[in-house]
Amino acid sequence: MKGASRASLAQASDQLATLATTKAVADKVGTELFSVAALLDHQHGLRRALSDPSREAAAKTGLAHTLLDGKVSAETVELTATLVSGRWSASRDLADAAEELGAEAVVISADRSRKLDDLEDDIFRFGRVVDANPDLRAALTNPFLPDERKQALIGGLLDGKVTPEAQQLITQAAVAPRGRSLETALEDYAKLAAKRRERLVAVVRCATALTQQQQDRLSAALAAIYGHDVILNIVLEPQVIGGLSIQVGDEFIDASVASRLAAVRRKLAG
Repeated sequence: MKGASRASLAQASDQLATLATTKAVADKVGTELFSVAALLDHQHGLRRALSDPSREAAAKTGLAHTLLDGKVSAETVELTATLVSGRWSASRDLADAAEELGAEAVVISADRSRKLDDLEDDIFRFGRVVDANPDLRAALTNPFLPDERKQALIGGLLDGKVTPEAQQLITQAAVAPRGRSLETALEDYAKLAAKRRERLVAVVRCATALTQQQQDRLSAALAAIYGHDVILNIVLEPQVIGGLSIQVGDEFIDASVASRLAAVRRKLAG
């Protein structure tokens, strides 16, 4: 999402921050915005009408009120009206924005209950479980498996073991990936949680566990580089012979012995 669409989403995000003053409001808005996104995904004509740049903003907000008044909370109606009054580079961006705003509301809910760290950790750990279990991944990404079956599967795995907010986002990623892979959807939600505290997420792969002192030093060094606090997700991988590899967003920092050995082999082969 770029240009006008990103600016319209930013405006609605600012409004969400002022409306979601309690956990209860954030919970309700998150769930309802996911439903709004699903409606826009399935009703293509409606989505085009609400994102049509040639229509007056008042006409589009009026249509949003007609559709939603009395069916969802006043906060969700207000946020949806703000979204449809914006300008969108593509009609699909409107549905994407509603979904992202819903996820942001869930993140705010976790923050209101002081569970933001747990939310990030739960999503990250579930992603690792999916990576290690091809059968689970196949089931959760099977387009022919009913949503109810996926929800039941996730519930059986996670009920009482993760935060409710994490379970909601994991379920959303599985039943409504919206063109993304399951892994990408989970990463997107984890990034929203990190952004909530203006922190970056660094995935650190190493052969042995880092001490708390080592983690603190690494986090401080990365914060100095990127200008933000950095949260570390540590992944133990035996193939990383020594040192470590770090991924921050799209940037990859590889300081492992394995990578250096591979570089030497390439030079020898040349």
